[in-house]
Amino acid sequence: MTLENFFKENDSVALGFSGGADSSYLLYAGLHYGARVKAYYVKTAFQPEFELQNVYKLAEQIGAEVTVLEMDILTNEQVALNLPDRCYHCKKAIFGALKKEAAIDGFMVIIDGTNASDDIGDRPGMKALAELSVRSPLRECGITKDEVRRLSKEAGLFTWDKPAYACLATRIPTGRVITGELLARAEKAENALFLLGFTDFRVRVYDEAARLQFPQSQMHEAINKRAEITRAIKPYFKIVLLDLEGR
Repeated sequence: MTLENFFKENDSVALGFSGGADSSYLLYAGLHYGARVKAYYVKTAFQPEFELQNVYKLAEQIGAEVTVLEMDILTNEQVALNLPDRCYHCKKAIFGALKKEAAIDGFMVIIDGTNASDDIGDRPGMKALAELSVRSPLRECGITKDEVRRLSKEAGLFTWDKPAYACLATRIPTGRVITGELLARAEKAENALFLLGFTDFRVRVYDEAARLQFPQSQMHEAINKRAEITRAIKPYFKIVLLDLEGR
């Protein structure tokens, strides 16, 4: 099956939109092939502010309709406790809310941006999507991440080379209760690194320390800028550690 065939067979769909490369291309493709596609972005404490700005930017670029749903995900105890199945409960809550809103708007088919490169073997969130009958057109059509980037570049989408960005909850060790304060510290620390010119990194919470993970291509620069990095992160974490294994 091709994406064109998918959107001809499913010409009215609601998209769980993250603002990343996959869902951005899927939104573009659906509109390109003449389907009625409405994007829904569920804003929680797990998404940094820049993701929402990217959502609006992409929607404006391609003339898409986006609905932003606010959700206090940390009121869900099974999510906040941060046990190994956190992602299952989070996806169930987010896509459950999205599905209800989409139904009110007249959409019965829900799609997401999972692609053919994604390893679904050990992803509790995929179980939740299956239970909610969420379809993944990129995966169904065998479109990999590399193909998404190539096609996005050809389409002129600014998201074509956007690094993958896992939600902020992944910065907190499994088993440690997630709080809004802890998420905010991690987000502010990452914003500080963005301002220093770094990309595709992570600030992991390690007790009261920030464990910084950079790709190998930026490790040398990180070591050279260690004083600047320490000053930038210290307002949010008492201790700043560099993970020499990198990302």
